[in-house]
Amino acid sequence: MRLNEATAVSTAKTLLVPYDRRHVLTYHAWMEDPAIQEATASERLTLEEEYENQESWRASHDKLTFIICQPLQAGKGDGMSIQAGNQDAPERMIGDVNLFLYPYEDEDDEALPSATPEFCVGEVDIMIADQQHRGKGLGRAVVQAFLQYIYRHLDEIMREYAEDKDMPTAPRLKLLMAKINQSNAKSVALFRSLGFEQEGDANYFGEVKLVLQHLEDFAAEVPEEYGEPVYSRDQNQDEQ
Repeated sequence: MRLNEATAVSTAKTLLVPYDRRHVLTYHAWMEDPAIQEATASERLTLEEEYENQESWRASHDKLTFIICQPLQAGKGDGMSIQAGNQDAPERMIGDVNLFLYPYEDEDDEALPSATPEFCVGEVDIMIADQQHRGKGLGRAVVQAFLQYIYRHLDEIMREYAEDKDMPTAPRLKLLMAKINQSNAKSVALFRSLGFEQEGDANYFGEVKLVLQHLEDFAAEVPEEYGEPVYSRDQNQDEQ
């Protein structure tokens, strides 16, 4: 999405920045790990394909992506801006968090296929690639910050999604969901701790679907030191 191309999200426990070309080398190195490929159900890509993927995600109006970084250090930020290449340098990158939007498919809905969808659903996905940061509660802090951003910018997210698909009116968000392998007990517990509830049994692929029906209920819990500083790039830096 273009919505967050100049915005970061900062809390006491994490820093989220838009996914830029400067992040691709590190991201590609993460995705070379077979364990991460399996955990994320991803295929191995060449570096060139990874750059193309980054550009596609930035341009796509149904994908919202942030790179997870270590939180701001004392004295390293003015609270109003994040300088690209500094606080999100490769050694400070940890993983990524994403929102994917889909049309809402109701089995009981007999509306014509050409009708404008009234709802869409969002799938939340998180990857902590750096092993030294796993098991420390970072995932929960990241998802909490991400959902707070989604809540605050939901109308803008829906408008960008609708404009791309030539919808006369923006759909409403029906629910948020996370699809997690049932063997990944820590991830399942993470989303449940944030109010997501399991819907049905595991599917053919061994995934469970966890659903959050009311984003507004969750959003009342603002993460500590939550802010949305400007993500600032030098004029000669690539803004893709």
